[in-house]
Amino acid sequence: MADGAKAPGLKREQSREQSREQGQEQASGLERELERELSRVVRGRVDLGVTARALTTMDASNYRRVPLGVVAPRDADDVAAALAVCRTYGVPVVPRGGGTSIAGQATGTGIVLDFTRFMCSLVSVDAAARTAVVQPGVVLDTLRDAVAPHGLTFGPDPSTHSRCTLGGMIGNNACGAHSVRWGTTADNIRDLTVVSAQGTVHQLAQGWQNSTSPVGLRDFVIRHLSALRTGYPQDLPRRISGYAMDALLPERGADLARAFCGSEGTLGVVTEATVRLVESPPARALAVLGYPDESAAAEAAPGLLPYRPLTVEGMAADLVRVRGEAGLPRGGAWLFVEAGGATEAEARARAQELARAGDALEAAVVSDPAEVRALWRIREDAAGTATRMPDGTEAWPGWEDCAVPPAQLGAYLREFRSLLSSYGLRGTPYGHFGDGCIHVRIDFDLLTPAGIGRFRAFSEDLADLVVAHGGSLSGEHGDGQARAELLPKMYGGELVGLFGEFKDLWDPDGLLNPGILARPARLDENLRFEALPKRPVDVEFGYPHDGGDFAAAVRRCVGVAKCRTDKGSSKGDDVMCPSFRATGEEGHSTRGRARLLHEMLAGEVVTDGWRSEEVRDVLDLCLSCKGCRSDCPVGVDMATYKAEFLHHHYEGRLRPASHYALGRLPGWLRAAAPLARPLNAAARVRPLAAFAKRLAGIAPERTLPQLAPHTFLSELRKRPVPGDSTVILWPDTFTNHLSPEVGRAALRVLSEAGLEAEVPAGRVCCGLTYVSTGQLDWAKVVLGHTLDAMEPYLSGADRPLVVLEPSCAATLRTDLPELLPADPRAARLAASVRTFAEALQECAPHWAPPRLDRPVVGQTHCHQHAVLGDEADRRLREKAGLTGELRGGCCGLAGNFGFERGHWEVSVACAEDQLLPSVRGAAPGTEVLADGYSCRTQLAQLAGRRARHLAEVLAEGLDGEG
Repeated sequence: MADGAKAPGLKREQSREQSREQGQEQASGLERELERELSRVVRGRVDLGVTARALTTMDASNYRRVPLGVVAPRDADDVAAALAVCRTYGVPVVPRGGGTSIAGQATGTGIVLDFTRFMCSLVSVDAAARTAVVQPGVVLDTLRDAVAPHGLTFGPDPSTHSRCTLGGMIGNNACGAHSVRWGTTADNIRDLTVVSAQGTVHQLAQGWQNSTSPVGLRDFVIRHLSALRTGYPQDLPRRISGYAMDALLPERGADLARAFCGSEGTLGVVTEATVRLVESPPARALAVLGYPDESAAAEAAPGLLPYRPLTVEGMAADLVRVRGEAGLPRGGAWLFVEAGGATEAEARARAQELARAGDALEAAVVSDPAEVRALWRIREDAAGTATRMPDGTEAWPGWEDCAVPPAQLGAYLREFRSLLSSYGLRGTPYGHFGDGCIHVRIDFDLLTPAGIGRFRAFSEDLADLVVAHGGSLSGEHGDGQARAELLPKMYGGELVGLFGEFKDLWDPDGLLNPGILARPARLDENLRFEALPKRPVDVEFGYPHDGGDFAAAVRRCVGVAKCRTDKGSSKGDDVMCPSFRATGEEGHSTRGRARLLHEMLAGEVVTDGWRSEEVRDVLDLCLSCKGCRSDCPVGVDMATYKAEFLHHHYEGRLRPASHYALGRLPGWLRAAAPLARPLNAAARVRPLAAFAKRLAGIAPERTLPQLAPHTFLSELRKRPVPGDSTVILWPDTFTNHLSPEVGRAALRVLSEAGLEAEVPAGRVCCGLTYVSTGQLDWAKVVLGHTLDAMEPYLSGADRPLVVLEPSCAATLRTDLPELLPADPRAARLAASVRTFAEALQECAPHWAPPRLDRPVVGQTHCHQHAVLGDEADRRLREKAGLTGELRGGCCGLAGNFGFERGHWEVSVACAEDQLLPSVRGAAPGTEVLADGYSCRTQLAQLAGRRARHLAEVLAEGLDGEG
């Protein structure tokens, strides 16, 4: 072959590469032009960048489609303008609300219309008429909270009520637990304002005379009266599948608004809706009925409907065991049956009547609001908890919400279980038994061709089973991509053919959400895992609950979006997700960050892997509070994922100054200890403090903390070492160098309780600051030295390791064994960790603390909430007469986060979410409690209040007794 000549195969490869590059250049040119035109006519936000695209590739389904970008319209004119541009360029449009759809209908390849940014207002409420006017992006709980003072509510209430939007509920015809009483979303819509893909505004209501409909729609109904009258199953309360064209029949009042509901964004874009409201009973009681199994519970459900309950919900023990919940009546399955009344006594009486009518093995009636909330949380979290089998195996939607006539449900469930078994699959059914609607996540293998083939075969067989029982493939969440392909099994070819004609009347160019409902994509296309790496990536943490696979850890986020709430629970004891509450941005939610990490691993949208600046930026406002570890139904641990990412992102590169200053704080504090007094004096000189903060990457608004003149450990040198200690007291960095008074108080209380404490003499550190800044190599070295120093204390008799700082305790209990999984000493030390209150409870159960009899206010440390639990603290406070509940949330300082430059505003906003308002609103004389150094510092700097560790308060009480 002559010099310079190329082999034919190489020429073909280069030709293909050139074609790809030309295609990419053309695509990028189109995107630039599209973005320019959209930005010219849309007054809202237009974003075709990497982050916006990555955040919207998925909803809560098994599917993934990569969009071109996101438009957040400000009003209906923006919607029409965006549609006009997309129509010109032939770009599909997908309306999107909270992104919690589980059938794939909130994903698309064109422009995503995000209504949660601007078009999210409650326009008006007419309490007398029992109606409200809403924009599509308003969250359901926002509406419910606004109308509650009028004694009203919106009847449909999916378990995602804290983050789902009314537009999404209309698109999917959502239902929820109370549909046995108040029906579906379609039953509660009076009229809709809709913009078509052609830019036409339609007013949809009941009756042709009250509506403006697409040209030819009325003739379409007249031509197909027979098919519309005979093609739909009857007496099925949860028929959500397909288009509700039969709502246009004359005998149904030609209800165009109802016909539009459940169209999944394929017919038009809702810009405003008038919804009907219902009276909300002033008092409610919950009857929990136990049965031998779920079929027995299902067969009992229809007999309760004549009593007009508010709910008839069912679940089996295999779901409840996932969470380890207790307190349910005896049985293998349960019905949750809610009753309402004008008074608590009336509600309880009705609930007791339901309990008697239910013919259960055992029943309990609960009316205490806290107990009712705890029970309902089991049910509402099921969409997330069901994504894991009891052994930790992943489970997925796909047949999440099919429905059969309620009288058929018991038989259907038995056959469903049999079908699962025949395929070697497992699932945990639960759902709306009173309506015959079943939710289930199944342990499909969606990673291999064989598993995907089994997913398809099972889906086809299950569709046949549902239809054989007279059911609907979708009973709540719509068909999307998961089930629309199988609609001919339910409706037959003729009616499904009319679905396509019906869509074409509304959307002749096929612009809106193509591939959904009419002419659908295959159910095994566009699966979300296709783009993920086939082999585990090299990582530092062990990820023991995910088989050591970082991709499996990221897959934990299934999109139920419990992190997308802008307020705490009614009890105020949750944490997740403080940065989303502060900013309202999807990218600063746990789900948003998980999406970026997923796309980083996929490599299609985020193309530069661990070096990605987009991933770094969305992780930047993660406070590493670990709230998601406990509050997320599937246990996403974004703090760990952030540390992992930062480790790889900065590997071999210069880090931000704060990583060197704050991330290596223990070393700096040890070096500074002999110079504490002159350094404190220098920190009070403003120019010197400003220079130091600038050099260290610290926010200029922050006050530098004062170093203790004498460290806790230096004070202990004068204290005799106990000969036979009961517990070991961990000398954490914060207690040792910044608040030794906490250590002194703890020793005093432990001694008074009869517990002699020994403090390790060697240099020990939990490595928290190294972990939170992603300096995992350093963290491993520090933790290795710590294990060496602690080895003498871990051998022999098992003694609790009392850790006063919650963040250090959480790091030792979780991060230590996950970073050093091969060192058996790590697991041994982690198992010995106890909080101050836990140590007193375990080792001195009969000790009576001093009675203080005063109210308290403050915050449970976010790491304690997420990792350690606070039951022992609650009991100790109760024994001491400290009354009142501590708030949840995150203080916003969160170790290094609130000190870093650029985080001041978010740090303050997080504190203002729950902590600061509760402290400001406390009565005079209320004790401010905060066990975490960061929490105490935040309160001192933002509220001017001195908070104390529980050990300090108890020690002061001992002094008073003396």
